[in-house]
This record gives sequence, structure tokens and C-alpha cells, in this order.
Amino acid sequence: MATLYDVARAAGVSTATVSRVLHDQAGVRTATRQRVLEVIEELDYVPDGAAQSMGRRRKEVVGLVMMASRGPETEVEQEGLLFIDEVLRGVDSSLADVGWSVLISVVREGGPNALQQLRTVAAKVDGMLISEGIVDSGELAQLAVHTPVVLVAGSAAEPHADVVCVDNDSGTTALADHLIGRHGRRRLYYVDGPPEAPDAQERRRAFEKAVARHPGASLTGYFSGRFTTGSGQQAARELLAAANSELPDAIVCANDQTALGVMRELQAAGIRVPDEIAVTGFDDIHLGTMLTPPLTTVHQSMRQLGERACTLLLQRIADPDLPRRVERLPVELIVRESCGCPPRGTRA
Repeated sequence: MATLYDVARAAGVSTATVSRVLHDQAGVRTATRQRVLEVIEELDYVPDGAAQSMGRRRKEVVGLVMMASRGPETEVEQEGLLFIDEVLRGVDSSLADVGWSVLISVVREGGPNALQQLRTVAAKVDGMLISEGIVDSGELAQLAVHTPVVLVAGSAAEPHADVVCVDNDSGTTALADHLIGRHGRRRLYYVDGPPEAPDAQERRRAFEKAVARHPGASLTGYFSGRFTTGSGQQAARELLAAANSELPDAIVCANDQTALGVMRELQAAGIRVPDEIAVTGFDDIHLGTMLTPPLTTVHQSMRQLGERACTLLLQRIADPDLPRRVERLPVELIVRESCGCPPRGTRA
């Protein structure tokens, strides 16, 4: 099976030139373009890297590097990392098509240097899927020089890697509009995610903008959370302990795990959800459907996030000269009872 490198060698050009011809890009002389096309036909080269075995000189392994639970773990996090568990299912599904394997590495806050850990993984794989907030853009640039990289739930503005993310803006806006417009919740408290996480940054900005568009609605406060059940519990405890302040009528959480912790503490304190305070999340993990009341949230396909990220990585491994790509996946508001809607949740 011919590879990109075989075409470049036979045509006497660089792999970048072959890539430009394949993608019908400018910057290639007519005679050179014709020669490359003739070689492609002679070698019967099919530029479908994700469907091939990727040719020779491959380890046939991709790395999935994820952040461990940020902060103290409750039994929820100990049962699994939830978000990344679903992403891994998607990665496995994509790799099954080509017969490759996945090497999983977990980065822990306060642990060894993250960039060095990534370099260690890079030496064992053909490319890497890196979850959000592990290394900064400069460190990512160093890594991407030698290793194909795709960010999972990364910033769309990241210039040094392909990115697959979700539409945090529309999902968060729909959630805020529902709470304020449908239920009249006007005193809103926000439990944020970690500041280094692009998802958390986008959701907070979108929520602030959405609330500002509604006359009479206000943000009564923030808590800097860590996307964990424990940080949700801490947020609720601190809110309830502030005896001199009026409680909000809705607590909006940056993800579902945080919302689980918030609801646990409110109910332990005798606060009725949603009669006294509505609670919402983001992600739509299965545990949210098992709460009483079930959690109103924003659904993102975490499994599809893993599938698409892995597909882009396989394509990048097969053709390192592809233009940088960003895919933003759609989300959906899932209305259940924790916001004040009646039972038998509906999709909005």
C-alpha cells in the first residue's frame, strides 16, 4: 500500500507539496502538480489515512493524556473520571476501525512536570490526544514539533494543534435563558470550573453575557470550583454559611459533577431543590438522571468528542502537513426537574 512518503519520493518533491496537491491548494507549479498527480495514479495511492493501517514505521498506538480529578476525590470520582471515561469509549471506537491501541496516562496536579510526562508518553506512541488544561500553549508548541497532537475540549484559539471542542456558548446561553425566562430565577449563583480549563472559561463568559441581557437578573456571587463533586459540596457549604446574605434562587454549575455536590449539601441542610433553589449542570452524565430531582443540564456527546478527536489524530499522523483544524460539536439543553420543570423531562 503506497504512502504519502512513497508519492513524494517518486515525484521528487516534499511531502508538503504532495499534501498541497491532494488538498488542491495554491503554491504548486502546474508541471509539478501534474507530475504528482501522475505518480498518485501510478502508485494507486489512496489518501485516506484514517481508514488505512497507516503504512510502515508505525507503533500503531496513540496516547490519551488526561488530568486526574482536580482536588479531593469523593466516591463519585473514585468510581471513575466520568467525562474522560466517555471520551475514552469514543477513542476506542475510532481505533477499532484501524486496529490500533491506546496508551492512557494521567497527569496529577502537583505531581511531576507535566511536559516531561507528555514527552515520555510521546516516545511510545504515534500521536497524542491531550485533554484540556494540562500544558500551556508554549509547551504544547514544543511537543507538537515532533508529535502529532489533537486537543480534546481545548481552546479553539490554540494555534499549535488540532482541536475538538463543544459549543459551550450556545448551551450555557440556552440554560440561562431557560432559568430566567421560563422560571423567573433572577438571583443566580455560579460555581465555576478550574481557570486553566478552556471549557470553564467559555461557560463562565457565556453565562455572564446571558444574565446581563435579562433586565432584573443578577449574579449574586461566584465560587471557583474544580469540576469535582467535592468542590460543589464546598461551594454550597460556604454559601449556606454566609448567614448575612440572601440565598440565590438558582445555582448554576460548570459541570454535572459539581452540581452533584451542590445538591447533596443543599439537601443535607434541608434546602428543597428546586422549590427553594434550582440547580443545573453541564455534560449530561448518567448519574445526573439518577438524582432526586433529576438534573437539568446541557448535553454534550463526550463519546463523539473522543471519536472525532481520534479521527483527526489518525489523519494528522498519516499526513502531518494537513492544515490546522478545529471542530466544534453541537450541544443540547436537557430539561429535567432540578430547574423547576415538571416530571417527565423533555428536550428543549
